[in-house]
Amino acid sequence: MTGYSDAWGIGVQLGVAMSLLTPKVADITADGISISGELPGEELGLTDTGVSVRGMLAVGLDLRAIERTVCVTGVVEGTAIRQCVRCLKEFDDPMTFSVRVAYERETKAAPPVARRDDSRGKKATAVEVEPDEQNDDLYYYAGDHLDLAPMLREQVILASPMHPLCSEQCLGLCARCGNDLNEGPCHCPVEEGNNPFHALRSAKQMPEDQGNR
Repeated sequence: MTGYSDAWGIGVQLGVAMSLLTPKVADITADGISISGELPGEELGLTDTGVSVRGMLAVGLDLRAIERTVCVTGVVEGTAIRQCVRCLKEFDDPMTFSVRVAYERETKAAPPVARRDDSRGKKATAVEVEPDEQNDDLYYYAGDHLDLAPMLREQVILASPMHPLCSEQCLGLCARCGNDLNEGPCHCPVEEGNNPFHALRSAKQMPEDQGNR
């Protein structure tokens, strides 16, 4: 079930009041609202991104208006389908990540305006930025509703590992026959030339052999 609640915890059906992915900006106040629900990966447009999701994504977000900015925080949970970079097998990867973004209304770019420099003879004053405001990703919206789908899609992609492993102990595939070494050793002969210990042994014996000549 999808819904949202205001600061007093009064739940409202999203089918009547708002959509999980397109909340109405006028409903987002300084007191904040919370929205939650489950979404399939197709709703976020993940089909063409190379990221697959098994089942539904659970989304829980808090939205709060601060002056002209809408701050969005929350958590996304689900199960991603990854392909191991070593054995090439697909595996289920539990996925949980936090969301911390900000939305500002999109405005037409204004031409640059020359400003008079009044800083001569004055010491520059450092502007302190709250730590909580430094890590917010900035998005823009137009119209009367936010569109959270592109933001959530991007956050899911960013949360995906670059080199997914089904296990840290994954042995991968044999470079010669391609057998999965997790299922047992293959029957490929071990070549001495590819054995680093053989090369080390040869290097140690070389001075001794030269001295006997």
